Amino acid sequence: QVQLVESGGGLVQPGGSLRLSCAASGFSLSYYGIGWFRQAPGKEREGVSCITSDGSTSYADSVKGRFTISRDNAKNTVYLQMNNLKPEDTAVYYCAGGNERGGSSWCLWPRYFGSWGQGTQVTVSS
Repeated sequence: QVQLVESGGGLVQPGGSLRLSCAASGFSLSYYGIGWFRQAPGKEREGVSCITSDGSTSYADSVKGRFTISRDNAKNTVYLQMNNLKPEDTAVYYCAGGNERGGSSWCLWPRYFGSWGQGTQVTVSS
């Protein structure tokens, strides 16, 4: 059974850091594109960052220079290190797995992902 489980969310002050984890079971995530998405209340789900099977990464402009995605194949886990968090980063964060499409321009689009985790809440507030 394919499953993705996010963890690491929480409440943090502006300027703080969090590291989200996406643990996979039932498949090896190293063969797939893995994306991080977020959805704030009243807004559409948006791509935050992604990593493809060859290790290529993409970031939304709003998080470039602050967020870093990485993958640990031995632990079958993808991480999202989030630094210098801002109130506008507040959202439910989801990880998702999608079949490879070549390159990395596709992997910030939710429609290309078929397996989703349940989400983890990130709240940035003083």
